[in-house]
Amino acid sequence: MSATPVNRKAKDNPKAKPVKPKSGSQANKKRSSSKKKKHTQNKLVSDIKKKLKKVQFSKVLKKAVPYIVFGYFGNKITYSFRLTTDKNFFMRLVKCLGNLGKAFENIFPSLNGYDLLGGIVTGALIWFVVYMKKKNAKKYRRGYEYGSARWGTEKDIENFMDTEDPDNNIIITQTEFIMLNGRPKKPEYAVNKNVLVIGGSGSGKTRFFVKPNLCQCHCSYVLTDPKGTTLDECGKMLLRNGYKIITINTIDFDKSMHYNPFAYIRSEKDIMKLVTIFMANTKSENSSGGDQFWDNAERLLYMAYIGYIYYECIPEEQNFGTLVDMINASETREDEEDFKNAIDYIFDDLEMENPEHFALLQYKKFKLAAGVAECRWHLVSVFYKIQATTYILHIGIDKCRKELL
Repeated sequence: MSATPVNRKAKDNPKAKPVKPKSGSQANKKRSSSKKKKHTQNKLVSDIKKKLKKVQFSKVLKKAVPYIVFGYFGNKITYSFRLTTDKNFFMRLVKCLGNLGKAFENIFPSLNGYDLLGGIVTGALIWFVVYMKKKNAKKYRRGYEYGSARWGTEKDIENFMDTEDPDNNIIITQTEFIMLNGRPKKPEYAVNKNVLVIGGSGSGKTRFFVKPNLCQCHCSYVLTDPKGTTLDECGKMLLRNGYKIITINTIDFDKSMHYNPFAYIRSEKDIMKLVTIFMANTKSENSSGGDQFWDNAERLLYMAYIGYIYYECIPEEQNFGTLVDMINASETREDEEDFKNAIDYIFDDLEMENPEHFALLQYKKFKLAAGVAECRWHLVSVFYKIQATTYILHIGIDKCRKELL
C-alpha cells in the first residue's frame, strides 16, 4: 500500500499544477548541504575562539587607553556643540568651547547618538594620525647608536646544546657546547659543526680543545698529530672505548700502517689505472716531454709485470717488492741477442700454459717495441725510478697484506 501527497490547492483550483513528490536524492542533498553549513559555522566559531585566546587583552587595553580618552573628550565636545545654538558655525564652535564646563558637570559620557558618534570619530581620527606617523617615521634604534653586539650568555646558547645527552656535544667551553645532531627538534637552531681555534704555541689548543673532545668518544676522528704526543696520551683511552686506530707515520715507518695498491686490484682495468697513476707520480718535474715511444714501452713493461704478479703470484707476493725483484732479474746483454734472462723463461712457461694471458701479451708488445740495447737502457732507468718510489711501500709489506686480507 503506498501513499502520495495531495495538494489541497489543486482540489480548490483545478488549474493549479500538481506537486511532484521529492525524491530521496534531493532530500539527501539538502541534508548534506545543511550539515556542511553547520560544520563551517562551527569551524568559524572555533577559529574565533582560538584567536581570542591568543589575544592578550591587557596589552590591547593599554594601547587603547589613549584613544578612549580622546574619544571621551570628543563625546563631551559634541555634546556641548549640540546644546549651543547659533546660526554662524564658527561662533557656535567658540561658544561650544566656552560652555565645556557645563558638559563636564556630568562625569559620564553622553549616550546620545550624535555624541557617541562624535566620540568614536575623534578616537578613530587620532588613531589614524598616530598610525600614519609611525608608518612614515624613520626607524631609530635608541640606545644602539654604537651597535648591538654583546657577549652571549648561557641562555643564548642553551638551544644549541643537547641537554638530554651531554656526551653528544662538541665542547667549546666549560658551560658552552654545540650539539652533534644535524637535525634538532627546532630547525632554526641547526648550525654547522665547524670550529676554528686560533692560538699561539703553548696556548692550549690541544690540551683544552682537542683532548676534551676526544674524550667524548661520540664519533670517528681524523687527527693530525705533528708533535706525536696525542696518540701516546689518548690512544689507550680510545682503544678501551672500542675504537680502531689507523696510524700513518711519515717519519718513523716502522710505527706506521702501510698501503699496498695490489690489494685493491680486481680486473685488468685496475692494473691500467695503477700503472697510469704510478707513472704520473714518478715523472720528474724538470723532465721535458721526451719521446712518447719510451713512455709507452715503460707502460707495457709495468702492465706485464703487475699483471703476472696479480694473476700468478700468491697473495703474500702481490706487492711492489716482487715488482722490484722482477725488474732486478730482467738482465740483458748487448753481445748476445738470443740471451734469455729469468723473466723470459717465466713468460715462456706462461705461454705454454696460456698463450692469451694478459701479462704475456703485454710482455710480447714490450719486446717487439724495444731492441736489446734500448731495452737494457730502459730497464735500468725503470729500476732506479721504481726503487726510489717503492721504498716506503716495501717496508712491512707482508704485515700490510695480512691486515688488508
